[in-house]
Amino acid sequence: MNKPIKLLLCTYYWPPSGGAGVQRSLKFAKYLQEYSVVPTILTVESKSATYPIIDESLSLEIPENIRIVRTKSWEPFGIYSRLSGKKESPQSGFANEVKPGLKEKISRFIRGNFFLPDARRGWNKYALHEAQKLIEKKEIDIVLTSSPPHSSQLIGLKLKTIYHIPWVADLRDPWTDIYYSKQLFPTFLAKHIDAYYERKVLENADKIIVVSKAIKNLFLSKSKKINPDKIIVIPNGFDQSDFEAIPHKKNAVFTIAYTGTIAETYDLSTFALACKTSFVDRKIPFLIRFAGSSRSMVEPLLDKYGLSKFSEILPLVRHRKSIEILQKSDALLLLIPNVKENEGILTGKLFEYLGARKPIIGIGPTDGDAAEIVESCHAGKMIPYGDNRQLSAYLTKLFAQWQADELEVANDRIRNFTRQSQTENLSKELFELLKL
Repeated sequence: MNKPIKLLLCTYYWPPSGGAGVQRSLKFAKYLQEYSVVPTILTVESKSATYPIIDESLSLEIPENIRIVRTKSWEPFGIYSRLSGKKESPQSGFANEVKPGLKEKISRFIRGNFFLPDARRGWNKYALHEAQKLIEKKEIDIVLTSSPPHSSQLIGLKLKTIYHIPWVADLRDPWTDIYYSKQLFPTFLAKHIDAYYERKVLENADKIIVVSKAIKNLFLSKSKKINPDKIIVIPNGFDQSDFEAIPHKKNAVFTIAYTGTIAETYDLSTFALACKTSFVDRKIPFLIRFAGSSRSMVEPLLDKYGLSKFSEILPLVRHRKSIEILQKSDALLLLIPNVKENEGILTGKLFEYLGARKPIIGIGPTDGDAAEIVESCHAGKMIPYGDNRQLSAYLTKLFAQWQADELEVANDRIRNFTRQSQTENLSKELFELLKL
């Protein structure tokens, strides 16, 4: 039997933070002990943090015997709030902002040029202080830093430099190539500094964990010094225990759900037009249920295509409620941002859709990693942007299957994307790193 590994898991997002960003670290921590890895969580105290989304219910998933070290942080959100006049912090990709005005553009410029790699860097000095104490007490074997925010990776880089401790960098998203980077108006100097940080992390981490093959290839292009063998693909996943059987009878009308935020780069118009063609024009009753999307982003398109009376827009909901919405739907809408180099975008939403075992209506790159997973699991179909004819035909097919009670996604490959399976893969990489 392997000697347990003492892991320091550094993550900014941790309950009561909500949203997709917290799920990966939380689920790793939930299952790591089953594979002889004992995690200590290093995170920010909630009163110092800037969380776009709060979900207190996620605290119930934290194992009782896990050690959590919380630290202070210095957050520049007050500056953003005064400049923009907004009381809420911006969500990923600025999904909660529509057509930014001058104040928002100024605040974005400041964020993109004076807070590098990102505005959460104020946590680093506090996190480093606590991490050093743990390492010097011989209580840590390996450090794992999870991001975004990518500034957290600089904690691992510093600890590696000082103590030569094995370090794993877990990067859920691209860094300098993230799809909303241009919205931060970075200068040439800011781009240069950010790229330097990215390159130093990628070159010095002992292992790098990414969520898709496309992101692995993207990071490999950053430096010839990066060994391809040290970049490991461990996608996001779904927790089977979240998908307990919920009593559900057939919906009165064909119901499609979308959970999460929607930004300007999401091609909702193709879906709206296809719904008009497939259902509205044929006078077929149906329902589209949005949970967590901004009304200002969604309602204009619904009005334009005559879908308002067939739609329901819910505010942000807790994770458990989000799962319930998925399970009580007949099909699920997946939107991949229509941006450059989006082939590697694998949202956490995709995997929870797989866990719900409902057909996925995807709109995005058909040669991307998300499309490959959907196809390999026989879990739905990815439609190219703007292809109303193909999407309308697919919606019509799903509706016919729903009428005949033949809507079902049952494929054993889906089991490969459980959080338990992903955590087991991570533990194997940790033991290999220590050669235990």
